[in-house]
Amino acid sequence: LFIGPPGSGKTLLARALPELLPELTHEEALEVSQIESSIQPLPEKNPLITRRPVRSPHHTASVVSLVGGGVPVLPGEVTRAHRGVLFLDELPEFPTRVLETLRQPLEDQEVTITRSSGQWVFPSCVMLVAAMNPCPCGFAGEASGVCVCTPTQRERYRGVLSGPLIDRIDLVSHVPRILASEYFKNNQVRTAKGAPQTPEEIVNRVRAARGRQSERKKQTGVLTNAELGEEHRASVLKLGQAEEKLLSQAAETLPLSARGMNRVLKVARTIADLEEQDAICVSHISEALQFRKPPK
Repeated sequence: LFIGPPGSGKTLLARALPELLPELTHEEALEVSQIESSIQPLPEKNPLITRRPVRSPHHTASVVSLVGGGVPVLPGEVTRAHRGVLFLDELPEFPTRVLETLRQPLEDQEVTITRSSGQWVFPSCVMLVAAMNPCPCGFAGEASGVCVCTPTQRERYRGVLSGPLIDRIDLVSHVPRILASEYFKNNQVRTAKGAPQTPEEIVNRVRAARGRQSERKKQTGVLTNAELGEEHRASVLKLGQAEEKLLSQAAETLPLSARGMNRVLKVARTIADLEEQDAICVSHISEALQFRKPPK
């Protein structure tokens, strides 16, 4: 979830994300192609989809268009983004009823639609990316802008996002406004240790981390860390005493639900993969916890 004033680059960051992801494996390509072929015919010459899907529904989208349904029953955006990215821009502008329908697909990674004529189950293993302003006018908390919203307007704006939905978001990033003095600089992305990285180096790191996850598939039975469950806590998500102590203390302070702790573990596992580490360390838990800070 990217939070920041208008023009700070939230949408740009979200659109850049798909370029960092590795290409679909043959197994994933078959899944994505099967889903899309149920909605529209694929090209006869090249029916296999090899690029990760990126779906960006407008905030006026209905429940049916987002999670699926209708007559006949068809997959929604959350399924069409399977193995790819589902980008929800201006998140608080979506109706609460529509956003709440995402809770089950994000948790179970599948959508279950029940009708009197039968039941349909669609896959929904997506990377949800959302963006929002801090308030309706967009300038709350900004030194360079004056917020004209009343406290009631700000509460109503943020109240669209329920606690259970926020609990399902792994990473919350506050995106500050870019200063004029920095606009023309050729900034480079830096690692946690401060070393600059080119886009090619970032892509290679991501692909290497995904490769480590793929190698564990025989052990875990899943393709990515996002699909790890409670049954993997004793193996892939195993912690030492120091790491357990840190996570336990954080769970009481933040506080974290059982779901939140499990999600922190999976993010920490991914951070360890990016650093080519076999075990989850204290630094990985600490970094994952920093991303759990809810929107203020």
